[in-house]
Amino acid sequence: MNFETYNKHVNSLKFGKQLPEAIYIHINSICKISSELSVFVSRVSSALKISTNNWNIIKLSKKDFRLSLLHYPDFDSYPYPALHTSYTIDLTKLTLRKADYSTAHNPPILHRREAFLHPDEQQVPFYKSFTEEGERIGLYVNTRSIGLKNHWQKLIAKHGYTLDDEGHLFLQQSHMPDKSAEPGKFIARHKTALSRNKLSTPMYHLATRGYLNGEYSLLDYGCGRGDDIRELEANGINSVGWDPVFSPDVELDCSDIVNLGFVINVIEDQTERCETLKRAFGFAEKLLVVSAMLGTERIYQKFKSFKDGVITSRNTFQKYYQQAELKNYIESVLSNNAIAAGPGIFLIFKDKIEEQKYLLEKQRTSQAWRQISKPKEKFINERRCVEIYDKYSELLDSFWFACLDFGRIPSFEEFDQSEQLISAVGSLKKAIYICIKKYSEEDLNFSRKKRIDDLLVYFSLEFFSRRKPYSRMPESLKKDIKSFFGSYSRARDMGEKLLFSISSIDQIYQACKDASSIIPKAILNGQHDLIFHRSYLNQLPTILRVYAGCAIQLYGEIDNVDLIKIHIASGKVSLMIYDNFDDSPIPLLRERIKINLREQDIDFFDYVGEFQPQPLYNKSLYIDENFHDYSDQIEFDRQLEKIGIKTYGDKGPSAESLKTQLRSLGYLLDGYRICKA
Repeated sequence: MNFETYNKHVNSLKFGKQLPEAIYIHINSICKISSELSVFVSRVSSALKISTNNWNIIKLSKKDFRLSLLHYPDFDSYPYPALHTSYTIDLTKLTLRKADYSTAHNPPILHRREAFLHPDEQQVPFYKSFTEEGERIGLYVNTRSIGLKNHWQKLIAKHGYTLDDEGHLFLQQSHMPDKSAEPGKFIARHKTALSRNKLSTPMYHLATRGYLNGEYSLLDYGCGRGDDIRELEANGINSVGWDPVFSPDVELDCSDIVNLGFVINVIEDQTERCETLKRAFGFAEKLLVVSAMLGTERIYQKFKSFKDGVITSRNTFQKYYQQAELKNYIESVLSNNAIAAGPGIFLIFKDKIEEQKYLLEKQRTSQAWRQISKPKEKFINERRCVEIYDKYSELLDSFWFACLDFGRIPSFEEFDQSEQLISAVGSLKKAIYICIKKYSEEDLNFSRKKRIDDLLVYFSLEFFSRRKPYSRMPESLKKDIKSFFGSYSRARDMGEKLLFSISSIDQIYQACKDASSIIPKAILNGQHDLIFHRSYLNQLPTILRVYAGCAIQLYGEIDNVDLIKIHIASGKVSLMIYDNFDDSPIPLLRERIKINLREQDIDFFDYVGEFQPQPLYNKSLYIDENFHDYSDQIEFDRQLEKIGIKTYGDKGPSAESLKTQLRSLGYLLDGYRICKA
């Protein structure tokens, strides 16, 4: 191709990022240019041995016989990707110049990703939503100095914003209006005891884990105004509340569980803080729950610093912790494991048998065995088995499903009807023989494998948390180890080996590919990440359960989390929390938590205030028929596509843009229905 033909094709292009000197086009839209020009570009890159893996943007000069192949590795995942490599090809002089920006401190970046694509590409509305964010706060008023990374970040900061890991804009805390009080001579510690009309978060966690079922006594140490205690007493829970201001005369005694809820963060004296923690642990016979406020360095810009905390506008002291900092503080004071139960909430077990039961239950895979394991229509040449089963079918069925729960034959003590069963059948071994003939040994083998996987995950996470081997174990765990591994040392060795395997990116990627076909619903985004609903966590391959489990150990319980993202290569896990995920066709992202396994660090991103939360489109990509709104969601997603709202996977226009588009098309949303306006 000569220059005249090249110039004619380039200047006839009606899409791409149009600048006076050149046109930029993404590789995905190359198919939209003229076939002659497309073939020419392909021949040039092939002749110079520049693989399509090494470039994704082409720059076509409008005035010279020249083109450049540019590589922006993060183009698909980040709105302001940095230039990694450029290949400038002079087609007149037949020269190639390569420039490497991969280690540059201030590399060139690009903006407005949607401009590089053909308008018909599905990603355009999603990419445009980031551009609209910047336009709303005036980032594009002067475009002369935004082409370099550092200049762009300084401009954002100048407007009072910062970028999260996904490239969304956040208003900095220091730019939020606040009037801080100067610290007075007296810090009003009692003002921190806020009234609540429901259980506090730590108490709610205890309730969901069965610790408020009436079998455990409880002391609320630092109970404030006593709202939790009134709620517990109303439900017949044996509980006592003590507080130095509101209930100082209550007699203190040891209890199974002690709650130290948001107390240590309001004590300004570090020695007193330490003694309070130790004293609370001293009253606990089984378990201490410690909770404190979390915050970042921005908090210290908002309030007046005082000792190792701040003085708030209400003249109260607050010490804000980071998750890892709080864990380390508790463990250093109490010389005991602190297990994360949620952001700012930790459990410290004095009873190590109770601790192991708690951790084991977290890894137990729940199976609906009565739906999964179906009896055969007939026994095979076992007349005596038929007679016994017909006579004791209910008892034998209960025993069979207990076997599937354990993944093995339960001991006499583990099955509460053992005495009746032995009396009826003769022995537990004979009972399992009859059950296998009636059902299927494959079901028992499957349950055995699932239980082994659960325990391998448990032992892997034991190494990750650096817990020392327990000197005493629950009896059921001892039987599990003997049945499945032979010895405790072998079980720990296998768990340690599994933990080390998560450092292999290749193994993680392969497991993510396997998971995308194993679990009911998941989205695998190339070699970048795997996204799935939290309810499928324990259905993942064991290596991914450990990978995600390490992150969850740092964060705590995930009952409030909706979607989990495993970042394949970066050693990170993201937890996404949406507003009304279960009952909204397009739920809005409320909070995202990014956990860095390598740094063992957690970042929290709240999508509130001035920031417009990101909508989740095509929710049916993440749910199956076990979700109550599945059929409604499938129909809604189909209708949204039918009326012309463009989405890309679970991405699409912003909430405001969606309203505008629907209005222009003459539609409005009514729950899961798309109605004519």
